[in-house]
Amino acid sequence: PGSSFYSSQALCSRHQLERMATQTECLVPANPQWQPFTAGQKPDFQKWRLEVFEKAKAKRAAEQAALPEDPIKVTLPDGNVKEGVRGKTSPYDIAMGISKGLAENAVVATVDGKPWDLKRPLEGDCQLELCKFDHPVGRETFWHSSAHVLGLTLENKYGAHLCVGPAIEDGFYYDVYCGGTTISPTDNDNIKAGFDEVVKGKYPFERVEMTKDEALEMFKYNDFKMDVLKRKVPDGSVCTAYRCGDLIDLCRGPHVPDTSKVKAFAVMKNSSAYWQGQASNHTLQRVYGVTFPDNKELKQHLFRIEEAKKRDHRTVGPQQELFFFHELSPGSCFWLPHGTRIYNKLVDFIKREYFKRNYQEVITPNVYNLKLWEISGHAAHYKENMFIFNVEGQEFGMKPMNCPGHCLMFNLRQRSFRELPWRVADFGVLHRNELSGALSGLTRVRRFQQDDAHIFCKPDDVQKEIEDMLQFIDFVYGKFGLKYEMFLSTRPQKYIGEISVWDEAEAQLKAALDSNGKEWKLNPEDGAFYGPKIDINVLDALGRKHQCATIQLDFQLPIRFGLKYVTSAGADEKDDSGEAKEKEERPIIIHRAILGSVERFSAILIEHLAGKWPFWISPRQVAIVPVSQDHVPYALEVKEVLMKDGYYVDVDQSSKTLNKKIRENQLAQYNYILVVGKDETDNKTVNVRTRDNQVHGSKSIPQILEEFHNNMVNFL
Repeated sequence: PGSSFYSSQALCSRHQLERMATQTECLVPANPQWQPFTAGQKPDFQKWRLEVFEKAKAKRAAEQAALPEDPIKVTLPDGNVKEGVRGKTSPYDIAMGISKGLAENAVVATVDGKPWDLKRPLEGDCQLELCKFDHPVGRETFWHSSAHVLGLTLENKYGAHLCVGPAIEDGFYYDVYCGGTTISPTDNDNIKAGFDEVVKGKYPFERVEMTKDEALEMFKYNDFKMDVLKRKVPDGSVCTAYRCGDLIDLCRGPHVPDTSKVKAFAVMKNSSAYWQGQASNHTLQRVYGVTFPDNKELKQHLFRIEEAKKRDHRTVGPQQELFFFHELSPGSCFWLPHGTRIYNKLVDFIKREYFKRNYQEVITPNVYNLKLWEISGHAAHYKENMFIFNVEGQEFGMKPMNCPGHCLMFNLRQRSFRELPWRVADFGVLHRNELSGALSGLTRVRRFQQDDAHIFCKPDDVQKEIEDMLQFIDFVYGKFGLKYEMFLSTRPQKYIGEISVWDEAEAQLKAALDSNGKEWKLNPEDGAFYGPKIDINVLDALGRKHQCATIQLDFQLPIRFGLKYVTSAGADEKDDSGEAKEKEERPIIIHRAILGSVERFSAILIEHLAGKWPFWISPRQVAIVPVSQDHVPYALEVKEVLMKDGYYVDVDQSSKTLNKKIRENQLAQYNYILVVGKDETDNKTVNVRTRDNQVHGSKSIPQILEEFHNNMVNFL
């Protein structure tokens, strides 16, 4: 699960920027417009674009000047209130009134929780927060602005037509159309030089609101921008554009005050990409970059990147023969024997905890009639992400999530309040039709399993259930040494249900988080339309964040499926004839996952552990190394004894030298290397080494079995 159980599998929400929104039609012609470009000269469209921008800017300025300049009150996070003037005072002015250092170090502001340009005038009384680069909003804005600087560089160097340039989790990219030109790594130095020139220009970011017609006129040379405008901007509505230097681009913003803020830049890689992430669309050129306020931070980041490459699950997995992917089944992982050992251990670990925590496991179908998804609402909002096919004239689909099937189970018969909370867990196989351009190793796949559970409960059960889930999450992540952070997302502007129900649910979530004793943060108005949620990001050994666990309250599905239970009043009260009253209420559903998809969590573990698996989950627990061929029979005898106790054991019967065999098995990440020679054969012992090259000396078979057993018991 991602931020919503109705939207996407876990992850990183940033991958949705990679894939963009799924479209039903591409309006870009087969041969997009392209103007001949001469290196060293500015593209002709920049002048035309600027003329339209200046006209729109003048109109908006005149409209703004006609508005009254009323006094406003600006409240800071510490409760201090500053005076200002509507349409004149900007967050930058407020910051300068506090200190010049604060104003210069701030990157962006939030106004009533929404990102806002530092130099954009305020429009009324508001809550104001000033964000530096280390603030999530500040970093995203910094990288988004950097993407615009990169866009201008690519226009100047290649005459490129800009397509899309978002901030992503570790930097930013820009997709551009360059006619027949390919951008390669040999261009990186040239791109960096051009980028640095734009930074030195100290060009301010200027925001202007435009009508759709004005925007269509401005970008009539760029078929890709025209596509976006025609499909995504309603007729008669207003959109925004930003200028920095000669670049003008459609953009919601906000941005840093000027390009000089972006002091340290590196090109990370180049690749091809598809317009809107669909392979059937035009091929574009993509340039990835990253920026920081100073070179020291950039160097630290590049060091972490190199370390991350060594840990990349797409490299470590094949090296350790854990899994692979094949073009004949894109997005579906082939788990090899050693990878399957890890996969099964993860699933078994969660299942043991289910038994202890009173979850009931179920098995549900993989294929459903599309009518089920019409009831649940997924057919209207998620059908393009499902695998749909025809069976005897009716539409069927592979399930992308388990919750509708669990609702059918709950509705099988009348339910009593005494059965609640009903905790139902399902490791069923799920399929989601992710775009081919968005597939990425184990982190975004088409076929996966989740440690998926749904709790059907009464409203007054919610707090206790959430408290138990938070403890469950802490227990699981603690076993892997994963730190995490928690966020409570509350009622959005558009929601369903009674406000009183939302308020009570949010109060219970807050109480559960408070009783948990760990720090948490609030994400106002970021809940799903059908209920508030708790999102949890884990931090791996490199400090990278990954969204895994989600706890999501749902008021919508019980209504759609007509779910009800007999209340205590309905069970205990009698009518005049002596019959029990049938008083029913709707349950609340809590969607819950801890690992998220097992595939994605496996990728996180590989990179977090750098492929050095703890003994309990290791696919290569023991390597037995005979000193010579004479000692192979005893090595095989020891192997049989250890395997009977359930351990994964291999015997190295190669003809390599003893030291080389020991070293190779250490590099292969066997937890234990047991050397056996004449003394060990005679005394029925093994000489114990570990993969960190520590020699633990001679131990009897019972002693080593006891050590293995303790390793397992201490973990579990």
